[in-house]
Amino acid sequence: MAFAGRRDAPEPPDFGILKRLARDQLVYLLEQLPGKKDLFIEADLMSPLDRIANVSILKQHDVDKLYKVETRPAPGASDQFCFLVRPRVRTMRFIADVTCDEWSFYLLPLDEDIISMELPEFFRDYFLEGDHRWINPVARALQLLNSLYGPFGKAYGIGRCAKMSHELWRDLEEESEGEGQGRKPEIGHVFLMDRDVDYVTALCSQVVYEGLVDDTFRIKCGSVDFGPDVTSSDKSIKVLLNAQDKVFSQIRNEHFSSVFGFLSQKSRNLQAQYDRRRGMDIKQMKDFVSQELKGLKQEHRLLSLHIGACESIMKKKTKQDFQETIKAEHSLLEGFDIRESTSFIEEHIDRQVSPIESLRLMCLLSITENGLIPKDYRSLKTQYLQSYGPEHLLTFHNLKRIGLLTEQAAGETLTAVESKVSKLVTDRAAGKITDAFNSLARKSNFRAISKKLGLIPRVEGEYDLKMPRDMAYVFGGAYVPLSCKIIEQVLERRGWQGLEEVVRLLNGNEFSVSDSTVEDNPAWESQRVILTVFLGGCTFSEIAALRFLGKERGCKFIFLTTAITNSARMMEAMIEARA
Repeated sequence: MAFAGRRDAPEPPDFGILKRLARDQLVYLLEQLPGKKDLFIEADLMSPLDRIANVSILKQHDVDKLYKVETRPAPGASDQFCFLVRPRVRTMRFIADVTCDEWSFYLLPLDEDIISMELPEFFRDYFLEGDHRWINPVARALQLLNSLYGPFGKAYGIGRCAKMSHELWRDLEEESEGEGQGRKPEIGHVFLMDRDVDYVTALCSQVVYEGLVDDTFRIKCGSVDFGPDVTSSDKSIKVLLNAQDKVFSQIRNEHFSSVFGFLSQKSRNLQAQYDRRRGMDIKQMKDFVSQELKGLKQEHRLLSLHIGACESIMKKKTKQDFQETIKAEHSLLEGFDIRESTSFIEEHIDRQVSPIESLRLMCLLSITENGLIPKDYRSLKTQYLQSYGPEHLLTFHNLKRIGLLTEQAAGETLTAVESKVSKLVTDRAAGKITDAFNSLARKSNFRAISKKLGLIPRVEGEYDLKMPRDMAYVFGGAYVPLSCKIIEQVLERRGWQGLEEVVRLLNGNEFSVSDSTVEDNPAWESQRVILTVFLGGCTFSEIAALRFLGKERGCKFIFLTTAITNSARMMEAMIEARA
């Protein structure tokens, strides 16, 4: 799809049907077991389940009590037990002699334009362990979306996992004989991308409001727990963060420097609306109370929470030398003052600020510099192990395997050999061998890619964060997210033509496939709706950047991700240290 001239972006499809389908199937499965039953739920399914079917719905279908699945014997009092678990060996070892059914729960809509598979382990399982078991759920999720909102006219992608997922999805479509063909689609195009195509963006500190909230408080399944430091009380409050929150929806994609000013103005406007009560007669007051007061009180509550969240973020970031960290990151992205940035990382490690943060900065240095020179690698690794403990030796092994923290090899790199072997070993049966080899030999080539795609904006004077000119605003004007730039370029060119050198630097596995059975009608709104699929996680910074691009180009991006991620989650997935 070539981008049209700027016009209003189309409305997203109604993804509420995904929740209803999941709920109806769960209810059907519960009804197959008549009578009272206790439901045991795996810990990481509790939040998604709450978004699909709350306790009252479960109670209506004879669920007596809810328990978390644990390793000790089940405490339930009913004669019948129901277990709701992911297909994991470690869980199934504690459950025996059962009848198994599949709850086809692949997709959880978190917002009007975000769908999550809630599979945070996907990143480690696939990119580190070479485990392909989650590719089938991805393909089935695409099949479901295609049947409900497609057919998708064009599919683009890059990455080995993206390619395998797309091929399996097409196989499933052929088996189902193309259900939904001939229908007018609601989504026109799909773009699949592996997380390892762009590690840099995920490693950068987030500075848009939603990203900062995630980094600071951890958004889980679309909700966040604001503690007493935010609520100004002795209670914590769970807040659903989505487009229904009138305050949040206006600041979620803004650079943090613009948020306080907006909230301050919003507070004054709200006060002015309250002040209108003065001088009202009885009828006007009655209308005000019945029609407006409830909404104003709700808005005031949300405004207070977001102001509290901003103040809490400011306190924590000031304590963590956030500005100095951002400055070091920008230097790494631009390729300047590398020695100074390395010294900053060493100081960070020596002060024992945070094991996760220290790892993140080391990985960002490695990725942007295409690996650390042996002297720096050994020095940083030694200092880290001395500061945070020798148990992290396995963590360094994992980071090297996945290509996040590598040592530059003396002389010739493995790239030429890797290229030959990759061509020989392409069949699915040998996939794990190829993945493992690719990870060990992978070069990031970030500097060359950055230059080719113009990821570092060159602007005269100061970058205007209140009136941004491009997607770089999500990182303070210092860097355009690589993942988002690739998507922009491919959609603009309607394929990979002209991007051959970039594809080579990204280690290939790109594809562009048209569905000949789908009419390509430029007048259809669906031609301006793009489903972007992130395999291995998507950050709120990338979501904000593509939302900005959508507004600029008059199109709508829908986000499907295996899970919402950030730098801390990525690092935690690699850590092997055990208490």
